[in-house]
Amino acid sequence: MDTHEREPFRVEQGAPGSPVLLHVPHGARAVPAQVRERILLDDAQLAAELDRMTDSHTALLAARAAAGTGAWRFVNHLSRLVVDPERFPDEREEMRAVGMGAVYTRTSQQAPLREDDALHEQVLLDTWFHPYAAAMTAAVQDRLDAAGRAVVIDVHSYPSAPLPYELHGDGPRPAVCLGTDAFHTPPWLTAAAREAFADCGDVGLDSPFSGTYVPLKHYRETPGVSALMVEIRRDVYMEEPGGAPHAGLDRVAGALTALISAIEADTAG
Repeated sequence: MDTHEREPFRVEQGAPGSPVLLHVPHGARAVPAQVRERILLDDAQLAAELDRMTDSHTALLAARAAAGTGAWRFVNHLSRLVVDPERFPDEREEMRAVGMGAVYTRTSQQAPLREDDALHEQVLLDTWFHPYAAAMTAAVQDRLDAAGRAVVIDVHSYPSAPLPYELHGDGPRPAVCLGTDAFHTPPWLTAAAREAFADCGDVGLDSPFSGTYVPLKHYRETPGVSALMVEIRRDVYMEEPGGAPHAGLDRVAGALTALISAIEADTAG
């Protein structure tokens, strides 16, 4: 069994009193062998799809920001092509319309990724999705219990040019897109993020991606859980589609550090 199968995700501890949990769901490329067997792409096609769909270096960005703050981290070690832990696992998920619900059946180019097999989908959900969701729920609850509130910062990236699967790809594509939720994203958090990322380029809201991740236990139920999705346009910090980071990574990591520091200062005050 490979390391990523033994540890498909990991919680990296921060300061006991910090409310901040950095969530990195889409930064890995690993696909377990038993999952790979059911993927219809050849190796070259799979590598290209991983380049397009992986939020490369987001785990590094989170690690750099956590090192200068008290933030905790929840890091996915498996590719989103295994399961996408941020999707609704049922008909509430709008991305099912393009074959990209919690278990993808289509690629970013809308080619077949795996057979549309309800039994196989359930196996993937039971093996990978539900344990991840339970662990993430526990991590958020731990911050609530320890700090009196939890602030989930979802760390993502997205390509500078839209991919065919995007439902809202015709909207603005700013250097930094902040995804918000009417219940879980208070105005002070949006304002703090706008200020922190101002030096990275233009900062927009909810385009081309909107919303943010909150465990279903707390979703629209727990006011003490705040959340914000941070989507960095990839050309801002790396070579697209799946290349190395460039000097922009330092600026983005510094901005994320500043956002966390502002949240923690607000907590201390």
